[in-house]
Amino acid sequence: MNQLNLNNYKQEIADLYTRRSERYDNSHWHWRIANHLVEYGQVSPGQQILDIATGTGHCAIAAAQLMGETGKVIGIDIAPGMIIQAQNKAKTLSLNNLEFLLADAENIDFPENHFDRIFCASAFIWMSDLVKSLLLWRKFLKPGGILGIQAFAETAFVGGVITQKILEKYGISYLMSQPTGTVEKCQYLLEKANFELIEIQVEQDGNYISLEEAQKMWAGTSHPAPGQYPHPLSKLSTEQLKQAKLEFENELKVLQTDQGIWNDITTFYIYGRKPINLLQNF
Repeated sequence: MNQLNLNNYKQEIADLYTRRSERYDNSHWHWRIANHLVEYGQVSPGQQILDIATGTGHCAIAAAQLMGETGKVIGIDIAPGMIIQAQNKAKTLSLNNLEFLLADAENIDFPENHFDRIFCASAFIWMSDLVKSLLLWRKFLKPGGILGIQAFAETAFVGGVITQKILEKYGISYLMSQPTGTVEKCQYLLEKANFELIEIQVEQDGNYISLEEAQKMWAGTSHPAPGQYPHPLSKLSTEQLKQAKLEFENELKVLQTDQGIWNDITTFYIYGRKPINLLQNF
């Protein structure tokens, strides 16, 4: 497998997800999200489909199974471990219309006007430049082709929400899902990248988790920060970091109920069409 020439930010992401690759399928959660994204995306036999940041291939496999023997699905990811897992799954399922490639979603070169559908689940906020990425991906869509992206509301994941609140006191902006965190923000991003007929499905989701589980959501500096490099927490001194974590844990204790701590996971399924009228494509 060819090595990618990644910057430090992307190399950290690739390393993180390669470490997670063998356990990534232990949860059905990612599979369910990918299935919904593909299901709402109106996949049909014979289509050409690109799955960006494919991970272990959830969207790509769901699309390939819907298409039967016709058409072609390509899944790309920057994490070698993820690609290996995806390739093994495709082989086990005998899916011959499916290919997985090690590639950087912000530095890809496919034929223009080639794909009927492009999907990106659970990964859009990791892109360095959201609008630039959308414009690049749009180039590869056929006129009338559809882009489908899944993202989380800014209220999602209690650990991230509380981390943001604490870090604001230290003058630090920690983005997490904020760039895609509302329906209006998602609409704006796709409009800015010249997509039309934008539709956003909102799925309310969440569950109660224990205090211990919530405390494990502390960002720390060992986990890359989506869309931000160097890590925002690296601006804090060791003492400030220790204090911020203590404040984080205390905030969570306040949220505790008899059922646990509510962990919102409101999810957006965002779709936009590349204009059929070629004049709108510029």
